[in-house]
Amino acid sequence: MPACIELKNVSVVYPNGVAALSGVNLAIDHGEFAFLVGATGHGKSTLLKLLYREELPTEGQVFVSGWDVPRLSPSRVARLRRRVGVIFQDFRLLPRTAWENVAFALHATGTPYRDVRRRVPEALTDVGLLDKADDFPSSLSSGEQQSLAVARVLAVRPPLILADEPTGNLDPASSQHVMSLLADASAKGATVLAATHDPAIVNAMRRRVVALRSGRIFLDTPKGRYPDDLGRD
Repeated sequence: MPACIELKNVSVVYPNGVAALSGVNLAIDHGEFAFLVGATGHGKSTLLKLLYREELPTEGQVFVSGWDVPRLSPSRVARLRRRVGVIFQDFRLLPRTAWENVAFALHATGTPYRDVRRRVPEALTDVGLLDKADDFPSSLSSGEQQSLAVARVLAVRPPLILADEPTGNLDPASSQHVMSLLADASAKGATVLAATHDPAIVNAMRRRVVALRSGRIFLDTPKGRYPDDLGRD
């Protein structure tokens, strides 16, 4: 079986000449949990965007579950995105209630209505937002919006979860809870790749750590810690 995620000699150069990624080689197995770490602007978000085809590589190959992502037809891109749950750094919540945000994600993946009615409250309860089910994102704090974005992905139970700074707006206790939910999803078979520059989370969980600096992988270690010389900004 091919790896869940595989990048082969991948580079991304933006039109302004900035190299976001340079010669990246990476393989992440099905069911693996890995952290992608690095200071802001060193390629973490770009790498994640390649995996759900919001970005295309300038050079190299990108595979997700054996699919050649840059070469997918529009219909297959849609199929890919139904199998990839993305926790976006900017949330990307709909101007609908918290309940409807989670339900919409489930409907979009073809979840039967009876399962939607069961899984929405389960997901909101998991992130402590059941009492906010009828609230709109605009009335939620940034931390609550972050939690809702997590609930929306976890409810769908995708085989691949990409998380871009999933704890960036959360207090330490909430951060630990969200990461435990992602770890539980991985234990149940999902592949999780979480981009972060939060040393406390990385050091506490001791999972695989892939570190980027200036668009290149300079460290890849199992049960790793946040590199002391990496910095956060």
